[in-house]
Amino acid sequence: MAEKKEGFFKKAFKDMAENAKAQHAVDKANFNAVKAESKANFEENRGTNTFRKAKADAKKSWEDAKMSPSERQEKLRIEQQEQIEQAKQRQEEANQRIAKAKQDRK
Repeated sequence: MAEKKEGFFKKAFKDMAENAKAQHAVDKANFNAVKAESKANFEENRGTNTFRKAKADAKKSWEDAKMSPSERQEKLRIEQQEQIEQAKQRQEEANQRIAKAKQDRK
């Protein structure tokens, strides 16, 4: 029994150090992947934000800024309802896929 206790902390700390190194490698890989994806997105979209698009976006945000709080809230409620309807539609499609998969399994 004493033999098992002697190396317990040494093994535990060694295991923790190995886990920390492995997690660091995972984090570094994830960071580099996100960095590369961000650069790819930037390169793909470089030059697409034309003056015309920027002006249209600015006009939209200016019109939103001129709204009264009640108008802005009404617009927000409409957008939320649309999002809820889209979510319900996606859920219904998923339920149909589930039912089809269960039926195919029989």
